Amino acid sequence: MEVLRRSSVFAAEVMEVFDRSPTDKELVSQAKALCRDYINSRLIRAGVSWSKPEYNVPMPGGKLAEVSTILLRLGDELEYIRPNVYRNIARQLNISLHSETVVTDAFLAVAAQIFTAGITWGKVVSLYAVAAGLAVDCVRHAQPAMVHTIVDCLGEFVRKTLVTWLKRRGGWADITKCVVNTDPSLRSHWLVAAACSFGHFLKAIFFVLLPER
Repeated sequence: MEVLRRSSVFAAEVMEVFDRSPTDKELVSQAKALCRDYINSRLIRAGVSWSKPEYNVPMPGGKLAEVSTILLRLGDELEYIRPNVYRNIARQLNISLHSETVVTDAFLAVAAQIFTAGITWGKVVSLYAVAAGLAVDCVRHAQPAMVHTIVDCLGEFVRKTLVTWLKRRGGWADITKCVVNTDPSLRSHWLVAAACSFGHFLKAIFFVLLPER
């Protein structure tokens, strides 16, 4: 009964957040919950087993669950359009997954490059696909703890770079407009743009991450 009560309280809190203008802290918290859900989905799809120590971290509920579903749906389309771009990211970046600093620096560098020319939902989806692809690499290379590092890193990036943009749009629920009464061909167009941009960014970041000679 206590577990059910806590779940009900959390669900009520989520609904309250979506019924008013979210705070910076709430947007970051939601970003991390969405990231955990996205990564978990990709780990399951990749057939990678791992142990999640954060049992007390609530998964998306209420309207945030709808946002998560749409984010995953758009991510599916993006990864379908460019299947090789969001796989084996560590190898593409030529980085070691044994160093938290290296993984963090690489992710933040790619994230910064993705949004260099502005912010769009297509680029946000790309950011989550990068995080999930990198997380799959980490688990496959026996570095499951890095998953939480990636989630925290994405949350910090959202706090510094995306919060103001998200607040202008009323929060994460705005992404639902990407799939409501939208021509699939038009949606694919901006997803292709996001995928192509990330492909170019990978090449640029590779040289940025090279050690100084």
